[in-house]
Amino acid sequence: MNRFMRLVVLFDLPVKTKKQRHDATAFRNFLLKDGYYMLQYSVYVRVCNGADAVQKHRARLQDHLPDNGAVRVMVITEKQYESIEILVGNLTMADQAFSSNQLTVL
Repeated sequence: MNRFMRLVVLFDLPVKTKKQRHDATAFRNFLLKDGYYMLQYSVYVRVCNGADAVQKHRARLQDHLPDNGAVRVMVITEKQYESIEILVGNLTMADQAFSSNQLTVL
């Protein structure tokens, strides 16, 4: 049985030049097209169905990294994700626990 996991991407990309802004935008657009959603500025998350899906999306992420900046990735279980505490701000749809009936096959 596969377990749902969350792939968390945290990044800080330079945006001083036109090329840097283009690269940062291209990276964010890749994340969105690959099924990530923005949790907060420069923090994107996607649900993966098991370790194989995590590895697949980590490899895709490697293939789309910008030339400069800092990009980090963290893999956490759905249970760990559910334990995130919001200290200031409100819950969003992204904060909801993921259930198997939400899985969409394209």
